[in-house]
Amino acid sequence: MTSSPSSQPNQSPALKVLIVEDDPNVRLGCEQAMQLAGIPVQAVASAEAGQRLVGPDFPGVVVTDMRLPGMDGMQLLRALVAQDAALPVIMITGHGDVTLAVEAMRSGAYDFIPKPFSPDHLVEVVSRALEKRALTMEVESLRRRLDHRDAIEARLIGRSPQMERVRRLLLELADTSVDVLIVGETGTGKEMVARCLHDLSSRSAANYVALNCGGLPDNLIDSELFGHEAGAFTGAQKRRIGKIEHANGGTLFLDEVESMPMAVQIKLLRVLQERMVERLGSNALIPVVCRVVAATKEDLRELADRQKFRADLYYRLNVARVELPPLRERREDIPLLLEHFMLQAAQQHQRPIPEVGREQMQQLMAHAWPGNVRELRNAAECLVLGLRRDFGTTPSPEARGASLAEAVENFERSLIAAELRRQNGNLARSSEALQVAKTTLHDKIRKYGLAG
Repeated sequence: MTSSPSSQPNQSPALKVLIVEDDPNVRLGCEQAMQLAGIPVQAVASAEAGQRLVGPDFPGVVVTDMRLPGMDGMQLLRALVAQDAALPVIMITGHGDVTLAVEAMRSGAYDFIPKPFSPDHLVEVVSRALEKRALTMEVESLRRRLDHRDAIEARLIGRSPQMERVRRLLLELADTSVDVLIVGETGTGKEMVARCLHDLSSRSAANYVALNCGGLPDNLIDSELFGHEAGAFTGAQKRRIGKIEHANGGTLFLDEVESMPMAVQIKLLRVLQERMVERLGSNALIPVVCRVVAATKEDLRELADRQKFRADLYYRLNVARVELPPLRERREDIPLLLEHFMLQAAQQHQRPIPEVGREQMQQLMAHAWPGNVRELRNAAECLVLGLRRDFGTTPSPEARGASLAEAVENFERSLIAAELRRQNGNLARSSEALQVAKTTLHDKIRKYGLAG
């Protein structure tokens, strides 16, 4: 049996296929098909031998003939599914075994392949099963990591280089006292990052205090931040401890800091410089030791140049800077994030986790995600609740025949190549049009062999 090069999947070397087939010729043909496709394979002649090789966390999939000496394929399927319900088991059925094939699917088989079959078809079915197994094992690993809530990998999910850089930076900054500026579009997880900085630091036992500067009227921000004494203004009937003072020893998170009024910015700058706070209506200075983490979706430097934000406060906040990538720049994280959010939603609503079809996943991967991770979380909840979501993207005929990774790369390559042509190869203009950092775009141009 031979397999065409075009059907070779891009699979992780950690995953493998176990072939259970008593016919030596068919067994050898299946092995050769897997080897030519670059898929690690192991083959045995009996269900008993196969069962001994498959543990609860078997890193791969099983392909078994239905009719075997001793324990048959149906018995093996039921034993494997009882041990690990998420393990993909592919059944090979003989001509006329339609009833057995239906019974196998009801018993938990991933798919069945009727004899005679082509090597290309075998490789295609196995490749899909391996993709599912890889994602299932990664989600299971995530479940285990979620038991340790302080692990940053369980909170900032993603295997992309961008998220790995963010995690490394947070681990470096967490136990320092330096103030931090988090920059990112709406929905990228700025508050989650702030919370991680607090929880991973030695100040985690103290208060984490959050204030959305854009969610309060200008005349209330003063009182919220600095507190007030009784009688400081009309309606101030008793003393109030402000957010800064309440965060003493811990972390103060200021979201949408760009919307803070200029007069309040001046007072905040003084607090950051002197680490002293003065309640409204009081002359007493109260020492405070807290880390300030500010977040913005705007370019504060540009706002400062336009005198819409104080330049001295910008430089004071920008001592350490964490830039969060939008979801469209880390599309490879979408499947894992989607599984994570569906798991959370399924637990919350007491619903089963739905199966996301290949074409639907391709639509999710191609979607622009203007709302970023927050929008993806909402989409996952809609999927769990059975609500239809149309992301307005239909995969091309070429994408339908490709693996998930290949479809994503093809989409990204064509998008970058088209923009480079429109911009006559200008990297700066292309990065601005694609809304991606120049360094990220440069890396992708090298990856895809495009002329920049």
